[in-house]
Amino acid sequence: MTRLDGSICVVTGASSGIGRALAIAFAKAGAHVWGIGRSHERLAALVDDVAEATGVVAPLVADLERDEDVETAIDQILASTERVDVVVHSAGAIELGTFESLSSAEFDRQYRINLRAPFVLTRALLPAIRRARGQIVFVNSSAGLEASASNALYAATKHGLRAIADGLRAEVNPDGVRVVSVYAGRTATPMQEAVHAHEDRPYRAELLLRPEDVVQVVMAALSAPVGCEVTDVHVRPMQKLPPL
Repeated sequence: MTRLDGSICVVTGASSGIGRALAIAFAKAGAHVWGIGRSHERLAALVDDVAEATGVVAPLVADLERDEDVETAIDQILASTERVDVVVHSAGAIELGTFESLSSAEFDRQYRINLRAPFVLTRALLPAIRRARGQIVFVNSSAGLEASASNALYAATKHGLRAIADGLRAEVNPDGVRVVSVYAGRTATPMQEAVHAHEDRPYRAELLLRPEDVVQVVMAALSAPVGCEVTDVHVRPMQKLPPL
């Protein structure tokens, strides 16, 4: 396993899915993890799950749709450390439907969580990331590469996240900071279970990626030799879902 002894890591979406799996993996690898999530109860359970790890998870309850929550999380992190070694943007929101059925409020929610919050967090933490010559991971989606009829607004935010990652990489590479986008296909998470329900499709987790699969991909990218970087990783389930 990649060792992160003494590293300071920030993970959004840490209360479930891929973000939770990453927070656990980082703590077991020896990191101090700031785990950001909306649910106090689920973050408390996360802390319990890493109680025997060499690292720790410090929970930060925050709704990334709310500016005041984002700013409070930033203030708490920067009050405790001058450097940040790894930032993982894993939180996400999805609303599926046609152009006629989705509201502007539903679009705004996806924009604020999927795109605006990663920008605001990264901008605020960037001096600390530069100080550590750290790494930034954007957990994107296959929808960030290709939209479909029912996910156009979600895909728009993920396409935007790709642009932020690409532009940021060009800006910070000279400072020794690496930026990777991970385009994950369907992964067995609560969000994907909701997507299946919208599609009226039976939920078969065994046909999907596991959060731990994505963790391995992220860990491999983070452990790339000094002087090179992994920029974009596309990871998909080997088995394809049957047609509806």
